[in-house]
Amino acid sequence: MKRNQIEAVLLTATLVAMAGCASTSSPMQERGPGGTIAYMVKIESSEPGARVEVNDDVIGKTPVDLRVWGDMDGTFHNFGSSDFVIRVIPAREGQSPQTKVFRTGGWFGQEDRIPSRLFFDLDQKNQGGFTVDPGKPRF
Repeated sequence: MKRNQIEAVLLTATLVAMAGCASTSSPMQERGPGGTIAYMVKIESSEPGARVEVNDDVIGKTPVDLRVWGDMDGTFHNFGSSDFVIRVIPAREGQSPQTKVFRTGGWFGQEDRIPSRLFFDLDQKNQGGFTVDPGKPRF
């Protein structure tokens, strides 16, 4: 074989070997507590500037990017609470607060997948006993 052919074969073999040794998680993924990794969730609302609360902590105003520490399979991690609550409070009168509750699992409990984007329609109204803002969860 000529030298160029040998180099090409060695380069190809090296690339194949490196691809075979790749791990399932990217080294670029941010690691968190309890073996979790970071997932980014884009939170938007029908009117920008609405206050966003996560588990009763204010994190900013829409649109906002939220870092969620989740399990490797893309589900919410249970850090001692069975729910992960995202609440959006409108910036102006006449709109309704919106809440989304995700299950985090636990003892044989179901876990919800972490979405990449959430949209809250603040013009949605309460109708006939149904509430779009169920209040604070009981832990």
